[in-house]
Amino acid sequence: MRAMEKLGLLIGVFAFVMAAIYGPWTNSTEIGVEWVGVIGLILAGLLGFMIAWYLWMTRRRLEPDPSDDPIGEIDEFQGDFGFFSPHSWWPLFLGGSAALCFLGLAVGWWIFIIGAFFAVPALVGWTFEYFKGEHAL
Repeated sequence: MRAMEKLGLLIGVFAFVMAAIYGPWTNSTEIGVEWVGVIGLILAGLLGFMIAWYLWMTRRRLEPDPSDDPIGEIDEFQGDFGFFSPHSWWPLFLGGSAALCFLGLAVGWWIFIIGAFFAVPALVGWTFEYFKGEHAL
C-alpha cells in the first residue's frame, strides 16, 4: 500500500509543478492565461493528494500489508476476496445491454432505448438473484 501512496503523492506533486509551469507559459501568448488547463492541473494535483491521504489513513488502521514487506511471500496474503457467483448469467445480459446503450449514444437514441429495455430486467435479476430459488441466501 505504501507504493500506491507514494504514487498518489507523485501524481499530486507532478500536477502542481505542471500547473506552475503551464500558467506562466500560457500567459506569454496574446490571449493571456488559459485558466481551464491551470485549474484542471490543480484539481488533478488535489486528487492525487486525496488518494495518497486516503491510502495513508487506511494503512494506519489496518495490519501491515504483505506487499509492503520486501521479503514477503505471496502466500502471506490470505483471506476472502469477495463473493463471486459462479453460475450467474445476469452479468452477461447486463453487459450486452450496456453495450447496446453505449452504441445507442453513438448511433441513435432508439438503440439506447432498446438497450435500456433489456438493462432494467437484467439489473433487477442480478440484484435479486439470491433472494429466491435454489441459491437463496
